Amino acid sequence: MRNMNKLKILHLLSQRPDSTGSGIYIQAMIREATACGYDNYLVAGLCSNGCDDTGCIEQENAMFVNFYNADVTYHIPGMSDVMPYESSKFCNLSKGDLGEYEKAFAKLLQKAVNRFIPDVIHSHHLWIVSSMARQLFPDIPMVTTCHGSDLRQFQNCPHLQDKVLKGCRKINVVMALSEAQKNEIIRLYDLPPEQIMVVGAGYDDSLFYLEKKPPPDPVQVVYAGKLSNAKGVPWFLRALHSISSPAWQLHLLGSGSGEEKENCLKLAKELGEKVQVHGALPQKNLAEILRHSHLLVLPSFFEGLPLVILEGLASGCRIVATDLPGAKEVIGHSGAEFITLVKTPRLRFIDQPYREDECSFEQNLTKAIQQQINAASNSKQIDLSQIQDMLDSYTWTGIFKKVCKAYLKCLT
Repeated sequence: MRNMNKLKILHLLSQRPDSTGSGIYIQAMIREATACGYDNYLVAGLCSNGCDDTGCIEQENAMFVNFYNADVTYHIPGMSDVMPYESSKFCNLSKGDLGEYEKAFAKLLQKAVNRFIPDVIHSHHLWIVSSMARQLFPDIPMVTTCHGSDLRQFQNCPHLQDKVLKGCRKINVVMALSEAQKNEIIRLYDLPPEQIMVVGAGYDDSLFYLEKKPPPDPVQVVYAGKLSNAKGVPWFLRALHSISSPAWQLHLLGSGSGEEKENCLKLAKELGEKVQVHGALPQKNLAEILRHSHLLVLPSFFEGLPLVILEGLASGCRIVATDLPGAKEVIGHSGAEFITLVKTPRLRFIDQPYREDECSFEQNLTKAIQQQINAASNSKQIDLSQIQDMLDSYTWTGIFKKVCKAYLKCLT
């Protein structure tokens, strides 16, 4: 067995190591591993305009596949169909496009492995690059974190399933965000339960913590995520049209692309000065806004484990979110009056509601938001004591302890 005190970890992500939940996750893993004295190396994707934040690792310990540039001629394919930067969709890639994509990652991975000689590979997403890495390096122990968006792509791109399964079924340990997600992985990928560990995801408790809230006049409301239909943003913004009092102000954080983003911004503009559009912000800025806000709303139709809910709670925000399996598993049984889970509408596809259910979903969302705005206007602070143990277990330090168990399992 390798010496766990001197572990060398190759971290692998097929998209940018920032801007999204998986980017935040991989940066946290590198920080926590460094704090434990482990050596780290990063292989990831990079857009032509670079990244907002790669400060988690020194440049000499990282290699990037350059998209819309020297290595791959088209925009980086996103694990979600709507990304906070220019991106392609896997479902639209031709056979030639896929060949170019795989060749670029295979070349860089081989170079990184030869240079770093890792003890373990920690990849993210049960998708093409993870499958490739397993096949290229069958003798290197490998763990993979599932984020949920990979499961969506698996269902959305049936023509790629054999390519994905070929390597992903041979990964030593798969780490799921929740029990519900573990069951979904077993169903879709036909993996044995003992190959999957529920590890979860975490938040940075050095950034997200409780402070004294400002007076709730107006009540400060936050949405943080992609500006897309899959995140439920249009229904959320239309719901706010029906709420006039108590006074509220929305901080709309995040970015997107294409018509969906433009529609979200149009609906936000119709709400006038009540909405402040921030665009994509670093975690530090998001944390500052959450610490001074009263309510976080996440109306998403699809999530693995919504990290922003944990970040909002740790920052003392009330929560209105859809009752997705990951959310119910973490906060659904807390009994806290400052948490409201709204019934998710029936979905025609994995994140597309039936038209006949949209009206009732919007009404339910309006009612829940109105109730929490009313409560915030009467009591600006919430008491986190009844969920503090849960929050403590979801710090990145707590999560990395579970990840280390996955490393140990595949190393032995």
